[in-house]
Amino acid sequence: MREYLLTLCITAAVTYLLTGPVRKFAIVAGAMPEIRARDVHREPTPRLGGIAMFFGLCAGLLVADHLPNLNAVFENSNEPRALLSGAALIWLIGVLDDKFEIDALIKLGGQMIAAGVMVMQGLTILWIPVPGVGTVSLTSGQGTLLTVALVVITINAVNFVDGLDGLAAGMVCIASAASFMYAYRIWYGYGIEAAAPATLFAAILMGMCLGFLPHNMHPARIFMGDSGSMLIGLILAAGAISVTGQVDPAAMKLNFGTGRDATHAMLPVFIPLLMPLTIIAIPFADLVLAIVRRTWNGKSPFAADRGHLHHRLLEIGHSHSRAVLIMYFWSALIAFGTVAYSVHSTSVWILFVIVALSALGLVLLLLPRFTPRTPRWAEAFVPPRYRRRRTTAEQGAAGATYETGEGERYGATAIGARSRFQDRGEARSSR
Repeated sequence: MREYLLTLCITAAVTYLLTGPVRKFAIVAGAMPEIRARDVHREPTPRLGGIAMFFGLCAGLLVADHLPNLNAVFENSNEPRALLSGAALIWLIGVLDDKFEIDALIKLGGQMIAAGVMVMQGLTILWIPVPGVGTVSLTSGQGTLLTVALVVITINAVNFVDGLDGLAAGMVCIASAASFMYAYRIWYGYGIEAAAPATLFAAILMGMCLGFLPHNMHPARIFMGDSGSMLIGLILAAGAISVTGQVDPAAMKLNFGTGRDATHAMLPVFIPLLMPLTIIAIPFADLVLAIVRRTWNGKSPFAADRGHLHHRLLEIGHSHSRAVLIMYFWSALIAFGTVAYSVHSTSVWILFVIVALSALGLVLLLLPRFTPRTPRWAEAFVPPRYRRRRTTAEQGAAGATYETGEGERYGATAIGARSRFQDRGEARSSR
């Protein structure tokens, strides 16, 4: 665990320290697009934050390769090199898009190529656990298609949710923390070394997001851009593919008997990892709704709009920070709730806790409709969002009162000055 924490901290430190110089470079390079109709921010903000995140990834892998225990991951598996190859390719495509705004179909093709590069180097789904059947081995073609589809869906889900300051980095950090907890339990709890690469990927991904978040929280000084959102989406998918497609449930038969019994007994554990879409359920739901909405309106699925979930939160009255925190809450509830259920699937209290937290989340969603309003006399002591909004008639009356009061005051001042001037004139004439 100490080596994972060291890798995480170094990754976060490198990402954090490089983000400042990268911001200056983005400004000089002109990677500051004009504000679009769908944007929430009001001032042009530099992008290319993915450059710092990519070098943070490289630093994390380099440090892990020189640590005594984590070095075995590089010796026994080719997955770290496969991840770095695919990440470098998707990062280059993202950098070009942040600077030159390349076509969406070209980006999609690049995402598929990056996924194919990882498959060629061994990072692919080999088998999946199926209820009532056991472990089903996949052919080379089936594994390739499933892996590429999983990578492309995850990348675009993360890219779609990157619409508010700190939103994508925070949600991916939460998802990677849940993935780390599960993969670490599989490796050390059951002694399965095939889960080691996924544990390392999750730790590095957490470090990348934590190092970038201080620069990206509202108001953001820099955006990660597609170079960052596609990068962290690919790493998240790679970790899920590694632990799902490389770990055989039959390896746990020491505790449960045969391989089929192991699959049945561990089914609640493997449900959240068959597809990482449960870990990023909120971004995936946003992706599906966006595609359906745009297709229904006769637009391209890749045409940007202001109909995402975070835009809806702003429209119903939530502030920028509150909308981000609400998305964090639901992501953490789904991710950690699924991991907790996978550990204690027979515990009823876990379901009660999840239901109670879901009710709390619904209350948070409806907060703008229950925002308390303070009395008139106390409005000067509370933030503006808790003050009553004056109607047009009240504003007109207040303006008239202000104008009348000002006129009376200035009129009285003029009359007083004139009377004093007349008094002085009379005094001089008497002299």
